[in-house]
Amino acid sequence: MDLQANQVKTSHLQQAEEKNRHCHFLTMAPSDSQKQLVLAIIDFLNTSLKDGTLTAEHSESIEIATSCLGDTFGVDPSDEAAMKDALGGQSLANIFSVYQKVKDTRNTAPAAATGEEQKEPSKTASQPAGAPTPESDKLKSEGNAAMARKDYPAAIDSYTRALDIAPANPIYLSNRAAAYSASGNHTKAAEDAEVAVAADPKYVKAWSRLGLARFALGDAKGSAEAYQKGIEAEGNGGSDAMKRGLETAKKRIAEMEKTENEPPAEAVDDAAGATRGAPGGMPDLSSLAGMLGGGGGGGMPDFSALMNNPMFANMAQNIMSNPDMLNNLMSNPALRQMAENFGGGRGRGSGSGGLPDMSALMNDPSIAEMAKNFMGGRGGGRGTGPSP
Repeated sequence: MDLQANQVKTSHLQQAEEKNRHCHFLTMAPSDSQKQLVLAIIDFLNTSLKDGTLTAEHSESIEIATSCLGDTFGVDPSDEAAMKDALGGQSLANIFSVYQKVKDTRNTAPAAATGEEQKEPSKTASQPAGAPTPESDKLKSEGNAAMARKDYPAAIDSYTRALDIAPANPIYLSNRAAAYSASGNHTKAAEDAEVAVAADPKYVKAWSRLGLARFALGDAKGSAEAYQKGIEAEGNGGSDAMKRGLETAKKRIAEMEKTENEPPAEAVDDAAGATRGAPGGMPDLSSLAGMLGGGGGGGMPDFSALMNNPMFANMAQNIMSNPDMLNNLMSNPALRQMAENFGGGRGRGSGSGGLPDMSALMNDPSIAEMAKNFMGGRGGGRGTGPSP
């Protein structure tokens, strides 16, 4: 019995020595890229716990695994700067999805025909799976044309068919992200933009569209990170559009932090001209209607109260930071009529003041949604156009 126990003990010691030799080799020679990959793996494991892919009962195993990986490769998973640099605004899952698309395309490529076709080397065989072809570029052009006429479903369909031919093409993905954003599907837009920047981190438009999609989803910090990455990829301090996007995201972050530090609305007395939010996160449009002539009463608006109203000031600030908002705003017939009435005094059903019926105007769902976008920062027109 003692002999058998000693044999088992000896076997375990030999295994431990082998493991130590292996780990020693790894800690002596990991490259920077290997360290970044390990950090990405650790992030993937931790994210799998947070998003519910793995249950809480796996938490101890994940903690041990990440600790061993960190010790073996000499990386610190708690180093946020190193983790951010390793991920580059992406995730291991997104990067792997690009690989899968490339692999699937290669596996489904048609076999070479016999005869003359075998004598000529395949042109597509040596090209990356995301490389455009005349057919895919034609579909992209059809998508661009659909975007120009604001037929977003048709644009999405054309870009999708182009991606069937050239999967993971960053331009096609970025263009489809723009089409998704324009149609209001910001979640899909973010997904496409994330894969696009994973496929080509230097493609600036994809970073811009990722910043826009994240901002529309309420992720101001993620939006700022995307715009910052785009500025870095662009070089020379970035374009004015990218810098405006970053500044807008930073302003929203500051507003959110300020709101978090403010006392609850119930603890603050209502001030003259101030307005509380309506249920569901909507701004209190009734108070704005009251200032604009009392909801169709025919009086001229109280411009002093109007300009001192925080809701209106925030709306004006959003319009000034993104001129495309003004174009979208004035495309609404009711608001365009109101603007004409201000200029020419030709009121329709508004009485002597020349103003439209504000109560009806504020009950228009499209205007309510537009006001919600201005107050909440969702939507916006920057960066939605397709790439040529």
